[in-house]
Amino acid sequence: MLPETLSLEVVTPDRAVVRESVAEVSLPGREGYLGILPGHTPLLTELATGALTYRQGGQTRRVAVSGGFAEVLPDRVIVLADIAERAEEIDAARARAALASGEKQLAAAGPEWEAAQQAVTRARTRLEVAGGTHGAEGHSTH
Repeated sequence: MLPETLSLEVVTPDRAVVRESVAEVSLPGREGYLGILPGHTPLLTELATGALTYRQGGQTRRVAVSGGFAEVLPDRVIVLADIAERAEEIDAARARAALASGEKQLAAAGPEWEAAQQAVTRARTRLEVAGGTHGAEGHSTH
């Protein structure tokens, strides 16, 4: 018999960010997004930077995650993230400033190109999770 819900835990080295019973989870794996429903085949994946979403009743909630791992079991998903922020915790103005700074560093790309690219990706993800804010070029980051 398949479980009807998943126990979702999202933790960082500093704190527990999410501990909920959910209907489904979508998370950014290293090779792309994974959709997880109750009864999913067990797996372990490295996390990429992106928006983790989960559905609880009729509501969908979002968490910006970056780095770490996720363990998927038939009845639970455990996310051990380097960084994780709920949408309501994100300071959109600060994220926009970080995005602008990262894009400037990226434009002047030198040996720090990869770090600048990661900073831009994290800032875009934070803005997306905070409320679907549009990128600097004027198109949606959804």
